[in-house]
Amino acid sequence: MTEELTEKPKPRRRGIYLLPNLFTTATLFGGFYAILAAMSGRFEAAAIAIFIAMIADGLDGRVARMTNTQTDFGAEYDSLADMVAFGLAPALVMYLWALVELGKFGWLAAFVYTAGTALRLARFNTQVGTADKRYFQGLASPASAAIMAGAVWVGVEHGFAGKDVAWIASFITLAAGLLMVSNVRYSSFKEIDFRGKVPFIALVAVMLGFAIVLWQPSLVLFLIFLGYAVSGPILTLTQLRQRRAERQASDTDKNDE
Repeated sequence: MTEELTEKPKPRRRGIYLLPNLFTTATLFGGFYAILAAMSGRFEAAAIAIFIAMIADGLDGRVARMTNTQTDFGAEYDSLADMVAFGLAPALVMYLWALVELGKFGWLAAFVYTAGTALRLARFNTQVGTADKRYFQGLASPASAAIMAGAVWVGVEHGFAGKDVAWIASFITLAAGLLMVSNVRYSSFKEIDFRGKVPFIALVAVMLGFAIVLWQPSLVLFLIFLGYAVSGPILTLTQLRQRRAERQASDTDKNDE
């Protein structure tokens, strides 16, 4: 009589990957600290914390891909951290610095921005597998948060009182929130090959870029992300014109046949 040996299936190890989730936690902490700093009236520290959260958010996904540790848990955790760091934190920092002077309109503008971030993240999560990776549909939430934080940082550093620029702050807040839920296309820069070789002049340009940022970090970072926000409508209009020109050319060819 022979005994059949059957191997019992090994139980799946439960847990999470530490390294990428550490960066996601740093993103969450940056947003949390920004809120605390703004409540204490330290708006410059709040703005810097949001920018640090952006750096951590940019690293967690890259670390996960490099170490092959992408998980559904990590993706969900990243979205929740982004909501705090790039949705709630910038809205509350801007509100406490300037929008509070506008009463109900001020908190309404802050809410529009917060809701825009939530909708932007939800739409992004549902379109991960189908969207063109070369472009973002709507302004990405980290870039939108950078505009908000940069505006506050510039104002504090140059001695502007929030109440004196409250209406400008409300326009920036509403524009940033609405751009996130718009159909405007933005370049994702994912087609850039960071592993490939580049001319030596490219390294020199990067060094000059760092020098310019260090010279006036608040103003330069604000202008960079503001320029990125403006580039979306320009890119969308350019692509629409190209499509119209192609349609007109194809219609002309059909009429000539």
